[in-house]
Amino acid sequence: MSFDAAYAALKAQHLEDRVRRFPGSSATVALAAQELGTAEGAIAKTMALLGPDGPILVLAAGDRKIDGGSFKRTFHFKPKFVPGTDVEALVGHAPGGVCPFGRRDGIPVWLDRSLLSHAEVWPACGDDASGVRLTPEELYRAAGAVGWCEVTKSALAKAA
Repeated sequence: MSFDAAYAALKAQHLEDRVRRFPGSSATVALAAQELGTAEGAIAKTMALLGPDGPILVLAAGDRKIDGGSFKRTFHFKPKFVPGTDVEALVGHAPGGVCPFGRRDGIPVWLDRSLLSHAEVWPACGDDASGVRLTPEELYRAAGAVGWCEVTKSALAKAA
């Protein structure tokens, strides 16, 4: 799976006109924001975490990071990221292009409420040189999300 799978999933929902290909890399939040000329918070980063029943995807504003306590209270397991070497096999997209579109079957998607502070967000589209412009509500529908959650904190927050 890759860009083609993500694009096909978006096309099936008539959202293919929102997809953008980039001349440079968008593999990180900073690179994607640079390619788009937007704030890092408007990048919807997709985090692949290992749950007791397999991977889950959590999308959050790019200027946020997982808050371990909030995550554990919400999902009832400690947050542990899928190792980079296993992401493609488990999720269907390689690191830098992980997104909820065209993912492997059975992987639940959750959206962090941090996305709601942006009129539009840009998740990846299956590879490290693409993105798709969606409102948070469109992202929820297009991703087939299970629900909204609050499991992040500012990436600038320091440990106490």
